[in-house]
Amino acid sequence: MRTGVIDVGSNTVRLMVADVEGGAPLPVHTAKVRLRLAEQLGESRELPPTALAALTEAVASVRAQSERWGAPEPFAFATAVVRDAPNRDEVLHAVRQDTGIRLHVLPGEVEAELTFLGARRWMGWRAGSLAMLDIGGGSLEVAVGRGRLPEFAVSLPLGAGRLTREYCNNSEDPPPKKALRAMRRAVRHQLRDVAARVRWESPRTSVASSRTFQQLARLCGAPAGRHGPFTPRELSRDDLAVAVKRLASLPASGRAKLRGISAARAKQSLAGALVAHTVMELTGISTVTISPWAVREGILLRQMEDGAGWWPAGASDLALAETVPRPTELRVALPS
Repeated sequence: MRTGVIDVGSNTVRLMVADVEGGAPLPVHTAKVRLRLAEQLGESRELPPTALAALTEAVASVRAQSERWGAPEPFAFATAVVRDAPNRDEVLHAVRQDTGIRLHVLPGEVEAELTFLGARRWMGWRAGSLAMLDIGGGSLEVAVGRGRLPEFAVSLPLGAGRLTREYCNNSEDPPPKKALRAMRRAVRHQLRDVAARVRWESPRTSVASSRTFQQLARLCGAPAGRHGPFTPRELSRDDLAVAVKRLASLPASGRAKLRGISAARAKQSLAGALVAHTVMELTGISTVTISPWAVREGILLRQMEDGAGWWPAGASDLALAETVPRPTELRVALPS
């Protein structure tokens, strides 16, 4: 069986077409269209008409590729950039009308659960109790569990792109120390209760996914991507502390010249590194293993293992938009 997944993120629209027989999703075709939607948000955080037009064009393009590769009905989802947009209903309507694709709003907690599933399957059961970290453009996902799906999963508005816009979006490049201190204080405040829960769980293994963690690992000496997904890659908190100082000393143009840091993500790489270091510090995680499997693989695994009904019964694009709450400050209670 062949199926496809379309992922609308803060920076890119990605397509993965995979064969899902035999217990593992095996990619046969991938594609991406770089839109940088998050950079086009105004103060209201609405997606402007130009961004909406580019998004529908990109979704139509990757859908056509999915059809050519034998997956005519890809599952399409959007994360924080659409989830948090005040005009997200308009976005979902436009994508549906112009492309025929139902773009599902993926709630943050579901995104964390699916990413955890992808990482769990990649690491295997010998990993034991597992902590998963994922930094996107708009949000940070954290999940912990001993089984197939996590017992605890949460999404926080601590994405690398979001924090860059909030704290480093001025004429000073590199940003002043005052802005970075304010950013770290905000991150520590948001993470306080989540970090306490992770420490309470005492995970045996810690894993990180997302392009942010992959690029930071490469910056800190992990093998290049050309060596393939089966090459072990790790990132230590100590190395990350050095990387934060190095990135903070350079303008975005200088960061883009560093090993592993792409030009497209150079501006937000500092915020990503600061969040990564802070979450590892507060949770007591000293080293993470980089997982190449994340939310897209998690979706394919749910489809393989649970069938078409894995998504909430009766939920559609707009139905989900009506039921997903707007972001609020989170408080997490420890188990009694």
